[in-house]
Order: sequence, then structure tokens, then C-alpha cells
Amino acid sequence: MAIVRVREHVNPLSKKYQVPISPPDWQKIYAVPSQSLHLDIGSGKGRFLLEMAQQRPDWNFLGLEIREPLVDQANGWCREMGLSNLYYLFCNVNNSLSSILHSIPAGALRQVTIQFPDPWFKRKHQKRRVVQPEIVAELADALCTNGMVLIQSDVEEVAVEMRDRFDAHPAFIRHPENWLDTNPLPVPTEREVSTLKRGEPVYRAVFIKLPDPQLNRQE
Repeated sequence: MAIVRVREHVNPLSKKYQVPISPPDWQKIYAVPSQSLHLDIGSGKGRFLLEMAQQRPDWNFLGLEIREPLVDQANGWCREMGLSNLYYLFCNVNNSLSSILHSIPAGALRQVTIQFPDPWFKRKHQKRRVVQPEIVAELADALCTNGMVLIQSDVEEVAVEMRDRFDAHPAFIRHPENWLDTNPLPVPTEREVSTLKRGEPVYRAVFIKLPDPQLNRQE
């Protein structure tokens, strides 16, 4: 597999990325569009989903990534491997996630991962971080009951901010309450592997989507 070299960071607020995308026709993307869907926000080179899709052929996988060359490369790998349950989409999550989520078959979204997002350390740049309150609210609306969100970062400040924003939304409950010692998924990301090899910590948390209380009211 040839590797494409691209810039490590892309400013999602730049003019180039301000036009929302139109979601594709999922009937043409996936062999079985009704399968449970795992959404990876910020899929990078795409190797995490590439391995997940092979291990779980009964699930569909969707990677969202703002660096278009990485999306083209990853979709090329999919075609080479004949994977019909995996697709990568070039987009700016901050303005395209809502339309993407609304286009997905109802009830299909069961897992979301946000792993090692760009930290944007400078205070004036922190509005570029992917996990904003609006993103959390959109995921709360789209995720099925008991669906899971996994967040990971090797930067404690970023992990705490992501954790606190999901904690603040009434649709989610953190389980367990503390940082996770191990990854609940069967495939680690490349960044996770390299971080742990250096003996450095990874901050992980899992959130579960609560039932909608309006659906459980006794009439």
C-alpha cells in the first residue's frame, strides 16, 4: 500500500472547507445499507477502519476526514480489498455532520469513535477542535439507544474537554465513570500503539446513549 504524505493539520475554519457536502447514496456505497453503522470522526489514514471492517463484515463503517488525499488513498485500499462495508468521506465535520447523519438509515448508527483529534493547543485556535457542543448534540440525536461513543486522546487537556462536553449533554452517560485502562474495541489506532509503546498515557472514555425519556412516558 503506497502512503500519501499530507499536511498533519488542516484548519477547518478556512474558506476552502466552508461548503457542506451532499451525502452520497448509501444504497450504492454499502452492499447492505441496513447493517449497524460505526462512524469514525477524523479517520486519518483509515487503517483503523480498514481492520475493523475486515473483522466485522456484519457491520458498516464510515470514516469522515478533512484531508482529501487521505480519503482518496483509503477508498483506493477499500477497492483493492473488495470491501463493501467500508467507505471514507471527505468533509468538514463541523458543517457537514448534520446532513450526513440525517441521510443515514434511521436506527443504524450504533457506534462512534473520535480518536486522537488535532489538539490545537493555542487558545485562539481551540475553536477549531472537532468536539464542539453542536457536534455532541447532533450525535445525541442520531445515535440509537444504548449506542456507544468512544473518545481517546494522548493529550489530557483535549481528552478532558471532550469528556466534559459529552458529560454535559443529558442524552449521554459515561460508563465507567473513570478513564478506561484498555480500549474496548478490538483494533487500536496507529497513534494509540505508538503512544503506549513510548510508555505514555492514553485518556479514554465511553459514553452510552440513554433512552429518550419522551418515548418511555406512561400515557
